[in-house]
Amino acid sequence: MLAKAGPRASKNEHACLDLPRTVRTVTKLMRYFLLLAVLFCSAGLRAAQPGVANGIAVIVNDAVITYKDVFQIIRDDVEFLERRYAGQPQVLEQKIRELQEERIEILVNDHLVLHEFKTAGYQLPETWIENRIEDDIKKYGDRLTLTKTLQAQGITFETYRTKVRERTILEVMWRQKVPNDPLISPAKIEKFYLDHQSDFKMQDQVKLRMIVLTNRPNDSAYSPAKVAGEILDIINKGASFAEMAQIYSQGSQAREGGDWGWVEHSVLREELAKAAFALKPGEHSGVIETPQAVYLMKVEDARPAHVKSLSEVRDEIEAKLRTDETRRLRKQWIDRLKAKAFIRYF
Repeated sequence: MLAKAGPRASKNEHACLDLPRTVRTVTKLMRYFLLLAVLFCSAGLRAAQPGVANGIAVIVNDAVITYKDVFQIIRDDVEFLERRYAGQPQVLEQKIRELQEERIEILVNDHLVLHEFKTAGYQLPETWIENRIEDDIKKYGDRLTLTKTLQAQGITFETYRTKVRERTILEVMWRQKVPNDPLISPAKIEKFYLDHQSDFKMQDQVKLRMIVLTNRPNDSAYSPAKVAGEILDIINKGASFAEMAQIYSQGSQAREGGDWGWVEHSVLREELAKAAFALKPGEHSGVIETPQAVYLMKVEDARPAHVKSLSEVRDEIEAKLRTDETRRLRKQWIDRLKAKAFIRYF
């Protein structure tokens, strides 16, 4: 638990807490600064001189969030978006705008929490910070390697230490103010189950095994249908379908004896689904030919469409309700911090 101490003066703190990663070239950095400049301007955001890269995005109490702060935490995601939406400049612009707005709010929330820690007079044991730094040193091998990595990105060890401290404060404050495992009553779980019956509907299902023999267009001497017919003869004489699948199937479940487990009609392509759901438990199909492959199937069991019981989905429902409740409590606390804070967006 955090202990309170008398108020102490401190520098403005920022919550860009990720550890240093791969160094970007100056050219790439400038390219992203220019890209973000265009996006921020198109979103109606105004940046102070000497330019967008160093302009103010938000003031939160006594802390300033610059566009550079925002860029530092979204640059890797921007690279991913650039690759994914190459050739779609409008979509790319929209995705980056949404990303930067989302991350700005995260930074605002972080600064609200850090300000609450400072003004409430909490004290963080320095041993906690040292332990975190030691963990990072182990990841990098030694202190010298970590220091050089930081220096390569223009980060001093003292700045890094501040980031580690902020990261620790955020973790501790969130853990103290918002429970990670909120209590969900059985009545609430049951009500959710009754209100969302359609979410737990299951289609007709069969427990299926399958032998797959793929076609070989470049091998005219190979006939998967002929091989499947020979395998079928062996199965009809009493051989285990699962053993035949392990030996001959070229499907991804061959090692498991062609076991697909419980499948619904929608999982299979139409011709396979039609054949599978026409079989009774214990029956196997004949040779089923498609343009891509030849199949043999066996249905081991079947169950009709039904709604999963509460006992089957209780854990799933409880996990969802815990997540929703944690999100609600986090927002509730942040809203209280915002109500007494000075926040100005530029």
